[in-house]
Amino acid sequence: MITRALIAGCGGYLPERVVPNDRLGADLGIETSDAWIVERTGIRQRHIAAPQETASSMGAEAARQALERAGIGAEAVDAVILATATPDQAFPASAVRVQQALGITRGFAFDLSAACTGFVYALGMADALIRTGQARCVLVIGSEVFSRILDWTDRGTCVLFGDGAGAVVLTAGEGGGTAADRGLLSTHLHSDGRFGDILLVDGGPGSNGQCGKLRMAGREVFRHAVSKLAAVVDEALEANGLGHEDVRWLVPHQANRRIIDAMGKKLKLPAERVVVTVDRHANTSAASIPLALAEAAGAGLIERGDLVVMEAIGGGLTWGAALARF
Repeated sequence: MITRALIAGCGGYLPERVVPNDRLGADLGIETSDAWIVERTGIRQRHIAAPQETASSMGAEAARQALERAGIGAEAVDAVILATATPDQAFPASAVRVQQALGITRGFAFDLSAACTGFVYALGMADALIRTGQARCVLVIGSEVFSRILDWTDRGTCVLFGDGAGAVVLTAGEGGGTAADRGLLSTHLHSDGRFGDILLVDGGPGSNGQCGKLRMAGREVFRHAVSKLAAVVDEALEANGLGHEDVRWLVPHQANRRIIDAMGKKLKLPAERVVVTVDRHANTSAASIPLALAEAAGAGLIERGDLVVMEAIGGGLTWGAALARF
């Protein structure tokens, strides 16, 4: 018997304000159209945080829902890992703000920065903590306020992103250590700093409006995304002796509908087995996978025993995949 991290509950939070594509021009003065955005990205709307909302406040709301769905009290949490590229402040970590908001007075909390791959990286860190016995209950959160780091005059990037938060509760469980057992089977993490300048923020940290702006070479990012995501998903399946036919659900990073569709075809999955939220959430970076998980789990789509693939690519470049059996 070995210790494995089980996904006990998922939660999400989206800001109240919704901005459809056709309001971007009217409200923000962007020269674009709904048809132009949908054709290139699949995005129809995004949520935008209110002035008082931050990565930590949204992350805390998502974490509360995840804990409630898991039936676990905040007092049981040993660690909080918050993946974000838009922290409240340079320090303290936004994770400790979440810890405070939830009334957690034990354990530890820290932020993790890996851009859009942040949630997959955070899953890997939490998995390691549980497998080595350093924690038995870990909150893993992705929360982003990308609206505050966008250049709203750059229609090639500002239309792509939205705000939101998602969270999962991981708990320690015992199993035989096979691919048929429940829990996180493995995570596979990569980065290549040679491509750090094709997707970056040209300033310091913080989601309070004092940071730089997001810059992206879209075609270059897209070119790397398809090949690297396909390779890392195959790596994850091969490491567990599994094939494409074993995958029940793909829960991808919600960056672009064309990339999502390409990954679904790669895995030979029917469209109804690919969780898609990019049309309604846009790209919420580190929050996109846990938000999609929370939506699918909340709707009862993912069932006990289902094998789920999660994958993402982001600035760094960073990329990775995680396999989990629910």
